[in-house]
Amino acid sequence: SPPGLLLFTSFLLHVEEGRASLARLVCDNRLIQKYLEEAKDMETRAGQCQALPTLSCPAVLPFVDLRLRQWKSKSNETRRQEILCDLALLVGAVVEAQGQVTQECGAKQLRQLYQRANYFFLLLQASSWEAGPREPGCSPHLVEQTQVTSIFLTYRQLVQGKLSLLFRSLAKDSCQ
Repeated sequence: SPPGLLLFTSFLLHVEEGRASLARLVCDNRLIQKYLEEAKDMETRAGQCQALPTLSCPAVLPFVDLRLRQWKSKSNETRRQEILCDLALLVGAVVEAQGQVTQECGAKQLRQLYQRANYFFLLLQASSWEAGPREPGCSPHLVEQTQVTSIFLTYRQLVQGKLSLLFRSLAKDSCQ
């Protein structure tokens, strides 16, 4: 049926587009640097917002600390899926917090964080490297936080750690 074919074609284009923009991101070190600066910036600005509420329902965040030796032993595909899990939790936490942060300063920073984290989520989701068995579902270590700023901190640590390392490792394989 043509509609099904169309859908499949647009899916493939989306995957190819995802790979292309990922390759661009991975091969241009300045972009990663830009996203890291942006993450630090968002964290600082959120910290300057007056009267950020304590979250009545704690944000469930991924524990994004990194054991380098352990990380190095993982395949890029495993790393990608782990970061996807982290980002899914992070995006969920941002959405929860958005429901509780009404004043403009905090709300604006959360909107920006949502867009950025979601961008990385969709980018990584569209670019699977290995056809083969999926990893079992996400079971990351979780942390509950009641401070809005801890969501920004987690995001910055994720970009600074796992995400940058994944991009660096991908760059070795795919950039001339």
